[in-house]
Amino acid sequence: MFRLQWNPVAATFQLISFGCRASQADGAALRKLFLEAGLNEAEGPEACDVAVLNTCTVTARADAEVRQVVRRIHRANPQCQILVTGCYAQRAPEELAQLEGVTWVVGNSHKHKIAEILGLPARSPEPADTNGQADAESRYLEAPGRHPAVSPLIAVGEISNNFHFAPVLADDRTRPTLKVQDGCDARCSFCIIPAVRGRSRSLPPHIVIEEVRRLERQGYKEIVLSGINLGGYGRDLNRSITFLGLLERILAETALPRLRISSIEPMDVSPALIRLAATEPRLAQHFHIPLQSGSDRLLRAMHRRYWTSQYAERLLAIRQAMPHAALGADVMVGFPGETEHDHQTSARFIDSLPFTYLHVFPFSPRPGTPAAALANPVSSHVAQERSRELRRLAAQKHRNFLESQIGRTLSVLTLESTSSDGRSALSTNYLKISLPASAAPPNALLDVHVARAREGTLYGYPAETRAT
Repeated sequence: MFRLQWNPVAATFQLISFGCRASQADGAALRKLFLEAGLNEAEGPEACDVAVLNTCTVTARADAEVRQVVRRIHRANPQCQILVTGCYAQRAPEELAQLEGVTWVVGNSHKHKIAEILGLPARSPEPADTNGQADAESRYLEAPGRHPAVSPLIAVGEISNNFHFAPVLADDRTRPTLKVQDGCDARCSFCIIPAVRGRSRSLPPHIVIEEVRRLERQGYKEIVLSGINLGGYGRDLNRSITFLGLLERILAETALPRLRISSIEPMDVSPALIRLAATEPRLAQHFHIPLQSGSDRLLRAMHRRYWTSQYAERLLAIRQAMPHAALGADVMVGFPGETEHDHQTSARFIDSLPFTYLHVFPFSPRPGTPAAALANPVSSHVAQERSRELRRLAAQKHRNFLESQIGRTLSVLTLESTSSDGRSALSTNYLKISLPASAAPPNALLDVHVARAREGTLYGYPAETRAT
């Protein structure tokens, strides 16, 4: 097997993560691996020995961004050896291996074996196999079409049913992400994620509790729970283990000040979950619930598991229980066969609901998914115009939500970032707030009085002080 020959004491690395919160958590684990192996983190990929790209492949744009970064690193630093891992690496390893500068392509199937593949010295135990099942057989290949002396190593195979757990690195981030679930058993017609992440699998509750306590001891005030399909948590472990039960255990068995849910599917937003969020101040009042479309006809074509009426029922129940909660959604435009009537139906549905923000994106055909073979594609021009229309609608909803917070007192967590306007903070209901009059350090929980809104930003001051 080809391995890099290096002196770990002198070698430097830079890690770049793309995509969702779950991918960011994977990136934090990889960063921990490299640091514990004795490598030093460089200020940027242009000045490092090894660049690690932890990729996303949810859209063609995500793929293109990765390729662009590879080319930029190779131009700026031809001696840098590039390792590409993550979802894009799992989906199309040979495609990535053809890029100049790429030395390794490691799929999600082998991400937990990166230390072995690179020949890194062992400084800590390999990430725990929490399911007690054997890995899929390893497959190490040289990429075709390149001279053997420079051919990248491809490590990819079947996704196992293991949950390979690596603790979150304690760094300067104020809101660490703890991945408690991976993979997905749903089969949305547009989505490649089950193919590159595997079946749903969960981190056992006792390990989650241990990790939350560890992060709490390190001083963190907020942890974000992430997964590919959080509502599926526990189903692979025991029928009695649920995501709601996990939340209740964390709240009961730890003193963590704030817990935030990254994203959850509509049908997993139960009345019990809403009641918990409404009555437990330590649970952030923030729900991100993917919608994809406000047209029932398109939801069926997408193989989504709900009707718009069911979605609306859950969103309105949250708003009734928590009048100031953040309510966000992912919305897709340009799905094959989407008519102008479908689009307008979706726009009216979105307009009728109390969203506070939206992530709008055009359909991107993913090879190997049912939607990629559907007839009647929507032109890029039409999809972009529909995206702009929904983004304008979302922007107005967000402005209205910001203005509704003026005069209120919000619980916020101060962040690392600052600006000329002062320290930045994030509220329980997912709003960025600038604190010009505060000298609070990062990672502090404060009650903040919201004084004004300007150009998409709220401004406030700690509730125990007076405005200046």
